[in-house]
This record gives sequence, structure tokens and C-alpha cells, in this order.
Amino acid sequence: MTGKKSPWGSGGGDSVSPGDRELGEAPDSPPSSTPSGDGPRNPWLPPQSGKPGGNPGSGQRRGPNIEDIFRNRKGGGGGGGGRGPTMPRLPQRPDGKSWLPVGIAVVTALWLSTSMVHLISPQEKGVVTTFGAYSRTLDSGTAFTLPWPIQSVAVEDVTSVRSESIPEGDGEKLMLTGDQNLVDLTYLVRWNIKDLKQYMFQLAEPQQTVRELAEAAMRQSIAEVSLNDAMGAGRQQIEQSVRDRMQNVLDAYRSGVVIQGVDIKKTDPPTKVVDAFKEVLAAQQDAQSEVNRAQAWAQQLTARAGGEATAFDKVYEQYKLSPEVTRRRMYYETMERVLSQTDKVVLEAPGVQTYLPLPGLKRAEPAPAPVAAGGQ
Repeated sequence: MTGKKSPWGSGGGDSVSPGDRELGEAPDSPPSSTPSGDGPRNPWLPPQSGKPGGNPGSGQRRGPNIEDIFRNRKGGGGGGGGRGPTMPRLPQRPDGKSWLPVGIAVVTALWLSTSMVHLISPQEKGVVTTFGAYSRTLDSGTAFTLPWPIQSVAVEDVTSVRSESIPEGDGEKLMLTGDQNLVDLTYLVRWNIKDLKQYMFQLAEPQQTVRELAEAAMRQSIAEVSLNDAMGAGRQQIEQSVRDRMQNVLDAYRSGVVIQGVDIKKTDPPTKVVDAFKEVLAAQQDAQSEVNRAQAWAQQLTARAGGEATAFDKVYEQYKLSPEVTRRRMYYETMERVLSQTDKVVLEAPGVQTYLPLPGLKRAEPAPAPVAAGGQ
């Protein structure tokens, strides 16, 4: 291998490796003291611009200068223009100064105005917290606080009545009555905020708490009544019982919530047994109708008997004053009432001719005398 040149320009007897050469010097370039020859060159280097006797540094490859990099980034000159992206420059004011301080001032003013000035409507109240801790309660009007994040304000409507419909949508809410029957209930709970501080800090989720408490109170109240009471006259009692149970629990937890009322909208049997339940309900209604009819007849009969008894008492008072006259009058009135409804047979005394007009019977009229023929 002695005397054979490497394809990278170094002979086999060279003691200097290509990596030990100076940065930018071609591996096949001879030392500065030795004239350059026409041997093999590095294929990755660009061709030399000069002749063999020319400037030895004109064909060398060198790394980029740090000043050139920054000059290109800023869009400067130096012969390197257009060699890389340029950063956009902020617009300047007519006097040559930057708009950046003005923009910062505008953003700061907006931040202070939105986090320090608060407009609260008449139906609302606000709770001020300082680093998350309760500070004070704001009434309606304009209020000022320290900027965020030092102080923040949470505003809630405290006058409007809120409502929770249970169950949501068209779902079923089956509950067990005291006589072991199932009933499908749909009801509405109306509530509002009494104390905003307690409402904000005592309960994590006040609305969900009201819904779950309403369901628990309704199940407890339904379990104490029968199916007929739940679907009939006992509704008002159930609604009042649920409201009282809910309010007692909410007051114990200092929730700041007032239950305005509970309204039962629907009480139906389960869907699977609704047909059978309708038949039973129809039979119960028929039975109740018969009972009502019998009671009406009894009341009518009792009233008539009472009237007759009163009339008899009045007659008896007259009878005690004049027994013989009253007895004869009563006899005649009774005979008149009885004989007016029966057929009558009249027995006459001997030698007496009586004219009795019988219904449908007419006296025979005498026939007219015949007229003689040709006579006048």
C-alpha cells in the first residue's frame, strides 16, 4: 500500500489523517510548503475557483459566521440578503417610537376596568372573595373591588324562583306506596336562594343537592300512604310533607335555600299494568256510583217520612182538642181517597129513581117519526 494515493487525496504514507487537517482545508490539498498537484480531490467539495497557482484560500469551504446569521435574521445586508426568513417589525408611531407601551397601557386599563368595577342588577347579589376566602356580600348597584386575582366576585340571582322537574324528560319515577303498590310520579320542586353566602360555601353543588333531597323526601312520604291516597285526595298532604322534610334538612346543613313548594303533576300506575289498573279503577268508580245512588234514595225517603211524621203530629194536636170531630173528618178524607181509586156499586132504597152518569154510557134518544108519502 506504500506509495498508493488514497481517493481522498492522501498517500498511503501520510502520517496526518483527514480529520486532523484544518477546518475548511481540502483533504487532498498538500501542505503549504509543497506545490499543489493534479492528484485526486475530495468529491464533496466545490471546485476551486482559481488555478493551481492562484489564491489557495479561494477554494476552501468555511462555516457560517455568527454575525451573518443574526444579520440575515434581522433582514440586514452584508451580502447575505435573502438567505433566510426575516422577523416582522412592530409598527411605529409618527415620532418614530414604538406602539408597544401604548398597547400595554390599553390592556392594563381593560384588565383593571373588568376586574375592579362590577355592575349588579336589582335581582342579583354578589359574593366577594379575597384569594378564595369570603370577604363580603354585595347588594345591587355598582361595586368596586381589588383587581383579579386578588379579589373576585361571584354573582347569583337571589329573587327568581327556580324549579326542578323530577324526573327529567319523559322518564318514569317508580315509587313504592305503603300498601306495596308501585306508582309513577312526576313532580315539580320550586326553590330560591335565601342566604347567598351559605349557598356559595356550604354546598358543593346546590342544584344537584336539591334534586337528590327532593327524591329522597318524596320516597319517604309516598311510603307512608296508600295507592288511593297517592292518586287521589292525599296529594296535598304528600306535597306539604315533602316540603317540610326538605326544608328541615336544608336548614340543618345551613344551605341558604328556601323550598317554596312541591307540586305533584302526575300519579299513574306503571306502564306495564296500566290496562289492568284502569279496569280496577273503573270498577271502583261504578261501585262508588251505586253507593252514592243508594245514599241519595235513603236521604229522599227519610225526608219524606219526616214530612209525614210532622204532618201527623199537627193532626194529633187538633185531635186532642176535639177528638170526635177530628175522627169523623179523618174518616171522610180516608174514604174519599180510597173510593176515588176503585169501582163503585150503589145500592138504592125502594121507590127511588137515581140518575148515575157512568163513563162511556149515553141515554138512548127516541127515533124520529116517519113522514107520510105525498103529505104535507
